Amino acid sequence: MYRSVEEKETYKPGHDSRSQKVHCSCNVSKRKTICKWQCVIGHTVTQYPSPSNSYIVSAPQNAHVTRITVAESDKQAYSEPSTSTVLQDVHISARLIEDFLDLAKENTDKDLETCGVLGAFLENNTFYVTTLIIPKQDSTSGSCQAINEEDVFTIQNERSLFPVGWIHTHPSQSCFMSSVDLHTHFSYQVMVPEAFAIVVAPTDSSRSHGIFRLTDPGGMSVLKECQETGFHPHKETADGSPIYEHCSNVYKNSNLRFEIFDLR
Repeated sequence: MYRSVEEKETYKPGHDSRSQKVHCSCNVSKRKTICKWQCVIGHTVTQYPSPSNSYIVSAPQNAHVTRITVAESDKQAYSEPSTSTVLQDVHISARLIEDFLDLAKENTDKDLETCGVLGAFLENNTFYVTTLIIPKQDSTSGSCQAINEEDVFTIQNERSLFPVGWIHTHPSQSCFMSSVDLHTHFSYQVMVPEAFAIVVAPTDSSRSHGIFRLTDPGGMSVLKECQETGFHPHKETADGSPIYEHCSNVYKNSNLRFEIFDLR
């Protein structure tokens, strides 16, 4: 269930002590005006070890911001946020999940997972996800491991982006966070409290995608202490709460453009 709110004013970059400036990687001669709202350019990335494609995805001019909430039928499966930490809002493009699923289609058809890294910058106490990086990766039907991660770090560093989350598919499984997913996500959330994980499960008829984070302090404490690898059960949190929860601070923004780097 979604709640839509029409955006009433045009976004204007402000000054924030944690703000980071983002630069479009397109040739300046191809664009006279560029902002995070509108731009359509495809180009080849040549500064990394292997050439790959990069795209900037456009968006309609009439912006709508949609808060992503848990459906009533899912409230027992996914805990609503219980953290006492004040989290910044996060905006993602309304097209992000759909476009990622298109990029993952070849793997999905082969029952192989696909993963991507999300980069964002902070303006006026809000994170804006403007970059999706698909790294080279080794995939199975139940796991996905990024390789050559230095390529991802290079893109993030050049654009001064926060590693605010990641996205991956469950091609033939339901929409949930596995024990391996939880350990992967811990490394993100320990750096950025607002970090979130998007799970896309195209064969799950009850919930095709979910946006999750570890509960804090419950889930974070469990993962911090866990030394096991592979798929394994986790102990309960100290207060009996779920290890992970649905994100209530993530919004789909219909007018937010994002850049895709496919390094595969």
